Amino acid sequence: MLRTMLAGALGWMAAAMPLPAFAQAPNQAQSNASGVPLFWDPQRRLERPDTTALRNLRIITDDEYPPFGFTTADGQLTGFNVDLARAICDELKVSCTIQARRFDTILDTLDKNEADAAIASIAITPRNLARADFTQPYYRTPARFVTRTGTVLDDPRPETLAGKVIGVQARTAHEAYLQKFFSAAEIKSYDSALALRSALKRDEVPVIFGDGVSLALWLNGSDAEGCCAFRGGPFLESSYFGEGVGIAVKRDNAPMRRILDFALARLAQRGVYAELYLKYFPIGFF
Repeated sequence: MLRTMLAGALGWMAAAMPLPAFAQAPNQAQSNASGVPLFWDPQRRLERPDTTALRNLRIITDDEYPPFGFTTADGQLTGFNVDLARAICDELKVSCTIQARRFDTILDTLDKNEADAAIASIAITPRNLARADFTQPYYRTPARFVTRTGTVLDDPRPETLAGKVIGVQARTAHEAYLQKFFSAAEIKSYDSALALRSALKRDEVPVIFGDGVSLALWLNGSDAEGCCAFRGGPFLESSYFGEGVGIAVKRDNAPMRRILDFALARLAQRGVYAELYLKYFPIGFF
């Protein structure tokens, strides 16, 4: 889909930028005991912004990106983004209108003031920041290593993988990352994510490296047949894998952005965010 192609292109462009040297430990986000990523300080005291004039939130999303947004067989709009939008409205105690729009029209809809916010897995990139403002990230897409379940690989690092074969999808930020930091390994590239995962299942390669979200969904699905598991990570180098995904609002709408940042932090503190994450990602991507 277009979103996937754009993400791959952006990742490849980012990989060409000047980069810091590989650290002794992966660039990791904090997570709690359940593996739920923590993007908000749980100890921070939050000041509720003024919401007296807010009666209804008009939120747009898209319905072609399961499990983040999709339409059920009976026509109900659902998914991680949709449930998060409803939780935000509950937290703010306001009514909520959630509508699906074609993904490539979402930022235009905000710009025309036809919606207050977009919760649609929109990456926080320089290009998107030129068109909209964003809250803090509510999730990121880390890179992860995956092996077959019987493989021992507790700490995938350049030195532990030196001389070993690593599978990766060609022409992606993940391939560029391996070429930069895991150059002592034998990197074997595949034309598609499907071909890469199939090679691991067939034991053609001992370990693969790729997008943690897609891999988590595969590991939790029937296609993987319980073959494989995450090892090490997550890897979150922003120059390769982006700054994350935020809620988009119209440019210069600082009051709305602050309200949504407050709601997200409150949902994290109350455990609501964790419940949604575990509901849709029983095998988490962190």
